[in-house]
Formats: sequence, C-alpha cells, structure tokens
Amino acid sequence: MPSQFFGLNIAYTGLLASNASLNTTSNNIANVQTQGYSRQEVTQQAANALRVFQTYGCAGAGVETLAIERIRDEFYDFRYWNNNQKVGEYGQKQYYMKQIEAYFDDNGKNAGFKTVFDQLMITGLQELMKNPNDLNFKQQFVGYAESLTEYFNGLAGNLEKLQKDVNEEIKVTVDDINSIASEIATLNKQINTIEMTGSMKANELRDRRTLLLDRLSEYVDVEVKETAIQDTNNPGRETGGSRFIVKIAGGQVLVDGSDYNGLECVARTKDEKVNQTDIDGLYDVYWVNGSKFNLHNGGMGGSLKGLVDLRDGNNGESFSGTITGTGTTVVDKKNPDGTTTKVTHDTVTVEVGKHYLTDLNKCNLSDSGGVISLGNKEFYYDSWTYNVSLDANGEPVYSYTFTLSDGELNKSGLSSDRIGKTATVGTSISYQGIPYYMAQMNEWVRTFSQKFNDILGSGYSGDIPGIDLFAADIMSQEGQYVFGKEYRYDQFEKQLEEAIEKQFQDDRAQAKQDWLNDPANAGASDEDAEAEMLKQEPALRAAAEAKVKANFSISVEVGKNVEGNENYYLMTAKNFNISSTIEDDPNRLATKKKPGDGVEQNDLIQDLKDMATNKGTLSFRGSSASEFLQCILGDIALNTDRAETFYSSYKDVAYSIDMQRISISGVDEDEEAVNLVRFQNGYNLASKMIQTLTEIYDRLILQTGV
Repeated sequence: MPSQFFGLNIAYTGLLASNASLNTTSNNIANVQTQGYSRQEVTQQAANALRVFQTYGCAGAGVETLAIERIRDEFYDFRYWNNNQKVGEYGQKQYYMKQIEAYFDDNGKNAGFKTVFDQLMITGLQELMKNPNDLNFKQQFVGYAESLTEYFNGLAGNLEKLQKDVNEEIKVTVDDINSIASEIATLNKQINTIEMTGSMKANELRDRRTLLLDRLSEYVDVEVKETAIQDTNNPGRETGGSRFIVKIAGGQVLVDGSDYNGLECVARTKDEKVNQTDIDGLYDVYWVNGSKFNLHNGGMGGSLKGLVDLRDGNNGESFSGTITGTGTTVVDKKNPDGTTTKVTHDTVTVEVGKHYLTDLNKCNLSDSGGVISLGNKEFYYDSWTYNVSLDANGEPVYSYTFTLSDGELNKSGLSSDRIGKTATVGTSISYQGIPYYMAQMNEWVRTFSQKFNDILGSGYSGDIPGIDLFAADIMSQEGQYVFGKEYRYDQFEKQLEEAIEKQFQDDRAQAKQDWLNDPANAGASDEDAEAEMLKQEPALRAAAEAKVKANFSISVEVGKNVEGNENYYLMTAKNFNISSTIEDDPNRLATKKKPGDGVEQNDLIQDLKDMATNKGTLSFRGSSASEFLQCILGDIALNTDRAETFYSSYKDVAYSIDMQRISISGVDEDEEAVNLVRFQNGYNLASKMIQTLTEIYDRLILQTGV
C-alpha cells in the first residue's frame, strides 16, 4: 500500500503545477505589449498511477508539469512571410515611382516637357515665321531650344541620382540581411544549447527568431525548415536539438543551423557596364565564398526585388540574339607614352531581330564596353559594330559584331563552337525601371534631333547652307560630336535608294558611251543614244539594283578605342545640347529652302512646325513628337497606380494575417485575468490540502501514541 504521506506528495505536485501556471500567467501579463511575444502556457499531465494491490487497483499520484510552451501556429507565420515579401516589394516600387512621376509631371508650375516643347515649336516658330531673318527672334528661338535640352539634361540627372539612391539602398538591404542572418544563426545555437539539456523550451529565443524572420521576409522571400536532430546510435531517442534552415531568393541557403552564408556588394568596374544609361559603380551581390548571388532570380521577392526592378528594369528589352560567326580583328591599342600597338582581338557576330535592337535609336547597349554571355560563357567586350545588310530576298538583316577584350580581361579565347548559340548582355527584366525611362528619353532625343537637323540641313540662312541645331556634348572632354551623314544608321532605305540611283546613272552613262562607240552605231546622234537608253532603262535599273543590294550595308561602331564614327547613338538625354556654332552665331539658323529666296521667306520654318504634330515626319511609339510626355506619363501612371494598389492590398492582407496570428499567440488581458483567478484557486486548494494533511499527521503522530 502507499505511504501515509502519499496524499501530501500529491498535494505538493498540485501546488507546484499551480505555482508554475501562476508564474507563466504573470510572465504573459508582463509581456502583453512586447512585440513578437507568444503567449505561454504550462503543459501538464496526470502522473503515473501507483499500483496499490487493493480492490480499486491504482491510486492517482498527482500531476506532472512537463513544460512551459509558447502557443504558436506556424501556418500563419508562413502565410505572413509569403505575403510580407509582396508588401516589401511594392512598398519600394510605389515610393520610388512617385518620385519618377514627380520628375516627369508638368503641372504648369514647373518647366515640364509640354511647357518647353510648346515654347520651342509653337511660340518660338510662330515668332520666327513673322520675322525669319531677324537676329533677335533667332536668338529667342535658340534660347527656347536650349531650354528643351536643359529639360532633358535635368531629367536625366534626376534619374541618375535616383538610380544611385536605389543602388545604395540595395547595399543597405544586403547589410541588413547579413545582420539578421547572423542573429538567427546565433539564436539557433542558443536554442539548441538550452533545449538539448532537457525538456526546457527556449520560448523567448524562438520568439526573437520568429520576429527576425518577420523582418527578413520584408527584405526577401523566405523559406524555413526545421528538422529534429537524430541520435545515429539511438534513433529512437529524442535529443531535443533541431536543425533550422533559412532559404531566400528562390531557395538559396542563407542560414543552416549555427552557420550563415554572408552576402557582399561588389561595385561593377568600368568594364562591366550593362546599359548605356547606367551610372558607374552599380552593385552586384556575391556570397562571401565568391559565387554570384542571382539578383534577377525569378523566384526572388521582397524589397530587394523591388529595388532591383527599379534600378535595372528594362521592360524586357535586354540584348539577345543568335551567334552567326566568329573571327579576329586588329586594333590599335594606345600605350601610356602615347604610342600605339597593334593587337589582335577576337570578334563575334550576333544576328538580332527584336525591334529595339534593329532600330539603334531604341537601343541601350553600353557604349564603353561590358560583358557579353556567349552560350552561357561570359566575355568582356571593348566595342561593337551595328550592321545592316540585305539577304538574298532583299530583306534587311541586322547584326552586331562585338570586339572582345584582350587577354588582360578575357583569360580564355573564343572558340568557334559558340556559333548557333544565344548571346545576351544583361538580364531581361519585364519591369519598367529607370533604364527603361532613360532609354525612352534617349530614343525621343535622337529621333527628334535627326528629323529637326535634317530639315535645317536641307535649307539655307541667306545663301549659306543650314547646319544642325541640336548636338551632343563629349562628356570626357570639351567639344561636341559632329554627326556625319555616312554614319546615319536611321536612313538605311534612303541610302539604299541613293546608292541604287547612283549605280544606275553610272551604268546608264557607261552603256550610252558603249553604244555610241559601237561601230554598228557609227554616225548615230546623241538623241539616238538617248532613245536607245530609254529602251534599256528597265534592264539597267534592275541590274543596278541587284548589284547594289548584293553588297550594300551600313555600319556604325561604338565603344572603347573607337575614333571617328560619330553617330546619333552617342547622343543621350544627358549630353543633349544645342550646337555651339549656332549658339555663338544664331544667324546660321536656316529659315528657307532655296538660297535665292528673299529674306522674308519662311517655308523651311513651316516644315519644322509640321514636324511637331505630323506622325509621318516623326513618330514616337506611334504618336507625334508633341505626345512624348503623354506616352511616358501613361507608363509611369500605370506603374505607380499598380504599385499603390498592390501595396495597399498586400498591406491589408498582412494586417489580417497578423490579427489571426495574434488571436492565437497574442496575450489577451481578459483571458489572463480569468487564468489568474483560476490558478490562484488551484494554488489555494493545494495549500488547503497540505494544511489538512498536516493536521491529520499531527493527530496521527502526536495524539494516537503511534
């Protein structure tokens, strides 16, 4: 039978259990305002009954206090983390898109595009049409043109500053991710140290870890897995330890137990530029072991994804094509002492077909060298040449020939097995980020300048041929680019027609001379020869067309060590300017089509005026030149509204999920007040039981004479 003191032991276990519950309730109440704290409760079970060999079989042995555990539903944690990455992503996008929208906005208070464009193309031209030969009105018009160039210069500068800010925030975000990863790894070690020593639960440490994961999920997508550590010698034994793994960015391991993989930001060198419009020093992210962290991983989320999309987003318009040939070329390399050395470089030709690559005005390929991937193998390149030729059917073929860097940058040479594989520069990012808007500005500036300068170049100022009004500054030195007609990549069809006509006229003149020299035509007059040429004209024209098309092509070279070849691709919104010649002498501004016309003739100005609204003369994304702002603001407004809508929606969902989490793991003051009374009563009853048993033992021992 059990001991006479058995009941006292049972009451004692009840006292301990109630005391543990009271202490836990006190801890819950103390942490009612603590962020991330999970409500705790005491886990109890009836103690193993004692077999007493009586008719009633067994006697209850009291209560066992097993553990103090936190109340937490991990399902809601996972839901919160998955949603929180969207909050982080669209929070960044809506913040920065509002800034971009403010830069482009033309509300009448600031000198926006519509204001400066209307000053130039409406006010300026109307005044100039009234007095086309007046120097004052020409100066005024040139001043309006300068305002337009300054508008684009300022806008490009603002977007560059914004790209720099986003780039720096990427670094701050990566540093925060490292800090959180370090803390989580430390907590993992502390948790295992506590929990492997017995049945204790490191509740507060687990709460801190969950809170860190809440923060991490806003920066980047998070995947968490916790598995129990097995004793290989005794698989059935519970060790109490666990392996906690945190993966980010589509499944890349950040934390594994007490170890974490750090990240570091490495600024791109001048030889690693992706877009023509990119600022210097954009960060790539690497693991500390040297392997590259894929910032453009399709599975990545969080504010890091939002920042990368904003900094690098190109609307999916990255360079991509098929390798069609390889070769070599000899380049004059400049030495420090000013001399040159001939160096052989590998070349690779890539055929393209996408509209933003066939039209060089739309292209945003680096003009100072970069990195090209040839069949998943990366090579540095110094320059590239844009080529347009005709195939056997007379259809244009567009290609880029890249001159690869020498052995200082490329440790291995180019092999011919690259042919047929895909060549890419940068990454296709479907979001419309800063590079996209910069490229849109460049396209408009180039297209507008080409058409405007062509009209001026076809006219006269007095008896002097017209010259370009718009130019581009050379950023590395004083001076401006001079855009020669031989490098006009935008006039392929016009140049082809001119080449065919020239070939036809040369062949016709030669055929006429041959006909006159033929003895069979002795005594024939020039009129007879002309009549014969009229008969032969269709055949001569067809032959000239076939001859020209078989060999005709245009090429434009851009990049390091390229001299001459000054073309409109070198014009950007940042270096857009008016010609220094016209700035110094506005009288050089052409106003009429024929040199012999009077000083009041203004027919050339009328052509300039029509250019603003005539899509046939100048088309930007299917719209006229004056509708540039509407096109850009349409993109910006759509992206801003989308970011605001999604941010608000995901924010509401995050609040809803968090309320569900709190309803389970949060501390309810009313509930804890009820628990306090309940456990106090339990404690009082256990104390009363001990008091009662004490009196019984006093009577038994002291008054029965046992």
